[in-house]
Amino acid sequence: MRKPEERRKFTRYAIPLKMAYIVDGENLVYKSTTKNISSLGISFESIKKLPEGADLELKLEIPKAPNPVHAIGKLVWVRKQTLEDSAPFDIGLEFQRIEEDNKNTFLKFMCDLAYKYGHK
Repeated sequence: MRKPEERRKFTRYAIPLKMAYIVDGENLVYKSTTKNISSLGISFESIKKLPEGADLELKLEIPKAPNPVHAIGKLVWVRKQTLEDSAPFDIGLEFQRIEEDNKNTFLKFMCDLAYKYGHK
């Protein structure tokens, strides 16, 4: 029996990074921690159900970086973790844009992860 083909183009790394985000059209800042990260996006947990397709403004805290990485992402999937009413949601977000000032910091971080953990 053949294994299903992996659809992802880039490796995901299960790295917890502190993050803050604002949902487009809201004035509230939410905080979370990434569950995993790739060059194309992140997944994280949210206590609030977020609308698929929404744009989010992000600040990712990269280890040893003097400033957080600022990015814009689009919500591509939302899944409730369990059937309980109060259960949190897993969120999948695709990066749309990373601010020019932060691109080198982000790319160096991703290269360091690839070097440290290798590409599977």
